[in-house]
Amino acid sequence: MRQPLLILASTSPARRDTLLRLGLRFEVAAPEVEEEIRAGESPAARALRLARLKARAVRARRPEAIVVAGDQTAVCGGVLLHKPRDETEARESLRATSGRWIDFHTALAVHAPSWMRSRTVYDRTRIRLRRLGEGEIRRYVALDRPLGCAGAFRAEGAGAALWASFRGDDPSAIVGLPLRGLVRCLRAAGLVVP
Repeated sequence: MRQPLLILASTSPARRDTLLRLGLRFEVAAPEVEEEIRAGESPAARALRLARLKARAVRARRPEAIVVAGDQTAVCGGVLLHKPRDETEARESLRATSGRWIDFHTALAVHAPSWMRSRTVYDRTRIRLRRLGEGEIRRYVALDRPLGCAGAFRAEGAGAALWASFRGDDPSAIVGLPLRGLVRCLRAAGLVVP
């Protein structure tokens, strides 16, 4: 039986690697959307809106495919954590979140050609970082180079060693693609997955 075409609407290496774990063949397409921040929008609503927007953008170009898109928003103490652009910003972010809880709001949108609307999945994961010394922060940033990662650590890399606590339903959600919800959506779209 031939599987329908699957497209990951993301250029994130972490999301690509997570999807590869399912053993499915897929293509990658950049969603090319503006990720604007809207005043008063909750972190969960922002992640869901952007995941849907990314899925729609790729679906418009490839309507024959099953499209998977994700987005993630990280917040510490009510402050949105941006993705560091360089090592200096990464170290500043880790200093600011050391010993504190970070909430990761992860959203997934899946669209199949036979569906009228995308299906969405939302996951909230909480991570508390250990108290980090300046030397640890510098070594970690030099080792993992967590640029472009909200919270300035790579959960799929050595970043998990920085955690004191983890709370969540789906450990894979921390890297931006909740596998449990994704598998449910892909099965509903007609894909055979493990």
